[in-house]
Formats: sequence, structure tokens, C-alpha cells
Amino acid sequence: MAEREERQNLLDEYESLPRPRDDNGSSRPMSAICDPSRLPHRIVVLIFMCFLGFGSYFCYDNPAALQTQVLQDMNLNTSKFMQLYAWYSWPNVILCFLGGFLLDRVFGIRLGTVIFSLFVCAGQVIFAMGALLNAFWLMEVGRFVFGIGGESLAVAQNTYAVNWFKGKELNLVFGLQLSMARLGSTVNMNIMGWVYSRVQSMLGSTGHTTLGASLMIASATCIFSLICALVLGFLDKRAEKILNKEQGKTVPWLSFTGQCVTEVIRACHFLFLGEVIKLTDVKDFSLSLWLIFVICVAYYVAIFPFIGLGQ
Repeated sequence: MAEREERQNLLDEYESLPRPRDDNGSSRPMSAICDPSRLPHRIVVLIFMCFLGFGSYFCYDNPAALQTQVLQDMNLNTSKFMQLYAWYSWPNVILCFLGGFLLDRVFGIRLGTVIFSLFVCAGQVIFAMGALLNAFWLMEVGRFVFGIGGESLAVAQNTYAVNWFKGKELNLVFGLQLSMARLGSTVNMNIMGWVYSRVQSMLGSTGHTTLGASLMIASATCIFSLICALVLGFLDKRAEKILNKEQGKTVPWLSFTGQCVTEVIRACHFLFLGEVIKLTDVKDFSLSLWLIFVICVAYYVAIFPFIGLGQ
């Protein structure tokens, strides 16, 4: 408790520091929307942050939105159809433990976010190519690659959130991120059937080619999220440069782009203030956290198969 109060006092001192100047070395104060320490600029960052996972969530449920078409065009039964979701999930059994480590110790938040976004884009394109070529095994490979980036991208999104926001702001930020993610799923469910019908009318027939073209169009949302990752990385790098220039040498976890002071980062990917990660740390998790894990498992088991087979 004393350590947490000390960190909070340091943060309060940081908030009282003079505002950054522009990055040309001028003494003229920056406008609020250009100042990384001001709320208007952080709102701009939040917009890109929310759209970071839009493409991933949009394309994740492409099979569910086109369930009838996938079953017919690829000549599948229900068991093989659900393999599209299984292949997405398998890599995340392990990668969710490593995603935070890779972000903090190997890639860094900016490069890591771009890499995971590229995996999402590549996976969706491979998935669509599998349909175009009438190769179901290639569609499974695409979903596997898609899964490598999908959940780790969500970890990166949460890491950006705790780097740019703190305290009570985080509840609203996480809520907005989740709302935008579910918006992606909802838009997918309501628009992909229409996209398929439009492609069908253009090509004049149904079949795996129509399915592949529809899925390829959906990959545009992943490219959009990749662009958001690039812009977010630029803004994050700029903020680091400006804040360091203003303050001279800063304590890494006091900057917006360093290790942010919050317990959420530990829950997200088991890293807190540069501590060495040990699997034995699991025994220190509280009962309430384990109950949250159980609730999440029960929710996923009940809801996601229903979404996947809802049609």
C-alpha cells in the first residue's frame, strides 16, 4: 500500500510539471489537441485505439455471418465448419501468456502492435484465398495465422490503454474499446450477407469464388486497423519524444509510453514494473481473480458456439 501511495504521489508531481512545448524546440506552448499530456490529444489517440481491434472482431465472426454460404459453397458439415473457430483458438492457448512478454521485452508496444496487426491481415487474406481456391485446408491455415495475431492484438490494445490513461479513466477507456469491438462483430453479422449477395449478382453465380471474394472484401477492415496501428505508433513515438524533451530524463514508467503505473498491466500480461515473470506467480492470484476467470470461461463456452452456429 505504501509503495502504491508513493507511485501516486510521483504521478501527482508529474501532473504538476510544465506542459510540453512543440517538437521544433519553440518556447510557444502547443495547442491542446497536439499536446500529448492534454485530454483532447489523448481523445484522438483513444479513437485510433478503439479502432485498433475493429478489423479483428469484424473478421473473427465472418464464418458465423456466412454460415449457410460456407457450408454450401465449401461442401462442409457442421463439425468441419466449427474447425474454423477451433484453429483460431489453438494458438491463443499459449500465445496469450507470451503476448505481453513479447510486447514489453522483445518487440516493444509500437512494433508489437504492428506485427500482430499484420498477422491478422495475413490470416484473413489466406482465409479468403482458401475459399477462392476451394481449399478448405488453406482456410484453416488462414484462421490459425489470424488467431496468432488476434488475441495478442487485444493485449496490445490494453497495453496502449494503460500507457495513455490511468485511474478512473481506465474504466471508461476499456468500456469504449469493448463497445467498438462488439460493434465490429455486429456490423459483420448484419452486412456480410449483403456483401455476399452483391458479389453474387456481380459474378452471376454462387460458389467458392463468390465466398472468397466476399471474405477478401472483409479483409479491408483488417487493413484499416493496421493503418490505425501505424498511426498510433507514430503518435506514441511523438509523445515520448516531446515529453522527454520537456522533462529531460524521465523515469520510464512516468512517461506515457513507458511502463505505466497500474495493476491492470499485471492482470493483462503478468508484467509489472519490469519484474521477472515466473509461472509460480499464478499461486498468488486472488480468489476473486480466479472467479473472474471461471466467469469468462463459462461465458465463452455458452455464447460463442451459439454465435457460430446461430444460423
